[in-house]
Amino acid sequence: MKSSAPIINALVLLFGSVSSVFAASGAREDNSGIFVWIFLGFCALIVVLQLVPAVLMMLGMAKGLKRESPQEQKATH
Repeated sequence: MKSSAPIINALVLLFGSVSSVFAASGAREDNSGIFVWIFLGFCALIVVLQLVPAVLMMLGMAKGLKRESPQEQKATH
């Protein structure tokens, strides 16, 4: 029968390091009002609206690279 000392040692180390988590005071209190959240939502909207054309342009460039050039099409036919 094998010794269970390594398993017990591993469990003691695991639960010993977890005890510092319970010292936390809980959820952080946030004093920002509705205007802060509106401002952050507006900033997120600007970022998303800037990303949409960039993604569409990257997809268009990928399609352009995938397609054959007109000289290559004439040479193959």
